[in-house]
Amino acid sequence: MTASPEIQEIAIVTGASTGIGAATARELARRGFHVLAGVRRDRDAEAIRATGIEPVILDITNPEHIQALATRVRGRALRALVNNAAVQANVPIEAFALDRWRAMFEVNLFGQIAVTQALLPDLIASEGRVVNISSVGGKVAMAAYGPYAATKFALEAVSDSLRRELSAFGVHVIVVEPGAVRTEMLGRAIAATEELVMTPEQRQRYGNLVHAVNEQAISFTKSGMPATAAATVIAKAITAHKPRTRYTVGREAALLTVVRFLPDRMLDRILAAALRPHYPKQ
Repeated sequence: MTASPEIQEIAIVTGASTGIGAATARELARRGFHVLAGVRRDRDAEAIRATGIEPVILDITNPEHIQALATRVRGRALRALVNNAAVQANVPIEAFALDRWRAMFEVNLFGQIAVTQALLPDLIASEGRVVNISSVGGKVAMAAYGPYAATKFALEAVSDSLRRELSAFGVHVIVVEPGAVRTEMLGRAIAATEELVMTPEQRQRYGNLVHAVNEQAISFTKSGMPATAAATVIAKAITAHKPRTRYTVGREAALLTVVRFLPDRMLDRILAAALRPHYPKQ
């Protein structure tokens, strides 16, 4: 007999419409949690709705949505918050307009912080866990990943500080760093890149680079881990008696978190060599 949603431990997953978020919601529901799955559209809510999964309309940049979520869980056993919602675009720093920078930080950093702040009283009361979904881009900032990597580097820093602030209260703060994972996020990132307006001079400077970066990303993603593999790691972070502070997903993530300790110029050469085969053929 399944426990009532009012009795089951709650796990919240933001960005649960597709990819890692959706897979995590399903994995946690399979393990007996009542999952509040944050989605932005009604059709996404219907797609994710299932036994143990209750979709909630959640735009993490909307204070009213966040307050409604906090009210929904107040006083109940909140086991985990999985901050997964994010946007990505692979673009050169010079060509990314400041308003686009701000919009990316609103979702990838400030929205995550806003949700965490709103739910911390319940997480502390339940000695729950905060799981922040970072990226290999939170450790190594490759060419044309500057805006996205900047948000993930910042999320890693926030996670470290939050972990040290909350350890006395029994709350674990965990970072998960996926590498190449087969999700819809890459397609959205490439679409955002194609919509980018560059001056003729910028296109001459960066056009081939952007092409190479997207082709490399496609190649990595095709051979990458399924979203269910990332979901299993996230579920482990939530349920382990003594969770690690960081988990990687995929071989590329584990490798890049090691090679980042190489001298800068050496790492520059390694990354450039890995990108070179993906440039347009002359």
